Amino acid sequence: MEHMDAPRRAADRRDFSRASVGLSPGAQAAHPVTQAAHPVAQAAHPVDTVDTIVRDWSRERPDLDVDPLRIFSRVKRIAKQLDALRKAAFAETGLELWEFDVLSALRRAGSPHRLSPKHLLASNLVSSGTMTNRIDRLVGRGLVTREVDPNDGRGILVTMTPNGRDLVDEALTRLVAAERELLAELDIETRDDLATALRTLSLRMDDPAH
Repeated sequence: MEHMDAPRRAADRRDFSRASVGLSPGAQAAHPVTQAAHPVAQAAHPVDTVDTIVRDWSRERPDLDVDPLRIFSRVKRIAKQLDALRKAAFAETGLELWEFDVLSALRRAGSPHRLSPKHLLASNLVSSGTMTNRIDRLVGRGLVTREVDPNDGRGILVTMTPNGRDLVDEALTRLVAAERELLAELDIETRDDLATALRTLSLRMDDPAH
């Protein structure tokens, strides 16, 4: 019975979250259940900066359903905070964020930890000129090597050095520990729900049709 009630509890939490930030009457009318859901819980529900932003916009633009701001404003703020978290986690390894991104792509590729610049571009979402510059700098630091592709004399391959592997492994260990601490108050069910929702959103945004 506990398991069967889980979806209902999740729905209740979502309904309450909409009501707690004071969505405009027009937006609430589209979701009438939010107006009466959990009146006691609403009073104790913690309010963040995004709640205030959404409430203010709803007051100033009652004609507009600003509900998407509840999601995307938080994603934006979390992204900025995650950059700061990563910088702190990588500080003792001496790696910059972009260096970690390139090295982690090579590390995930498996032995011999070698990829073409084209594959690195796909995983790092930067221009070819930027990637060329980054590879040059990593070569200069002794974290990767660059050689001609034996199967394509016009192409090159980038290979991570043992020093590069040691640094990216240490950086990842520190990062995962810091991120795990942030998630400590979320149970596994909540984490799974959050990961599923974000995956769905990510796939939709990656789709050229949208």
